[in-house]
Amino acid sequence: MMQKLETIADEIRREFDTRTAARDQALATARQLTRACSLAIRAAHRLEPDGMAGQLKEAHSLADALRDSLAAHPDLYFSGYTQDALKEFVEANVTCALIQGQPLAAPQDLGVSGATYLNGLAEVVGELRRRALDILRHGYSEEAERLLTQMDDIYDVLVTMDYPDAITNGLRRQTDIARSIIEKTRGDITFSLRGGQLEQSMRRLSGQLTGDPLEGRDEAPLSFESGAEE
Repeated sequence: MMQKLETIADEIRREFDTRTAARDQALATARQLTRACSLAIRAAHRLEPDGMAGQLKEAHSLADALRDSLAAHPDLYFSGYTQDALKEFVEANVTCALIQGQPLAAPQDLGVSGATYLNGLAEVVGELRRRALDILRHGYSEEAERLLTQMDDIYDVLVTMDYPDAITNGLRRQTDIARSIIEKTRGDITFSLRGGQLEQSMRRLSGQLTGDPLEGRDEAPLSFESGAEE
């Protein structure tokens, strides 16, 4: 009996050794993938298309390596750290595409599950807000409105995913966070638009008071109703 137990134990140890090695390699790859995704998003915000493309290419290679290394270990592939890294992969690809005005990649293009894709999509909303605020620092812009529209489109999809958290990996909470971010951004854009309108009105009034009818007319008036410059 003891000899039989030792044989069984040796087999289990070999299995554990293989799984541990796969796990350690996956952890290292996941960290590299997360870093490449972060650098790609940073390059997109800085409007550095070459740097962004390079980091996205590296991220694709790392995501492929992560999937391949865990092909024989589906339980490790669907563990938290692996799916978190792939979620960052989705976030980077979608964020860069939307900022650059490029087509979106589908889940099958990125090799991720639907739940991972949607959770990554939810986090894109925060990155689009960041970009919109960078734009608004220089005043109201139609580009900020475009980003807000994209944020609304993302939320409109997320809110329809009325499934248990066990299926969506906690998407409901991410959707609530996205809604809050969108409303804050909408307020910021509205404030910027009204501020621009007020500034132009003051310039026109100053021109009337000083007798210079051209003062304050070097810019087209802003229309709050249309949400764009006329």
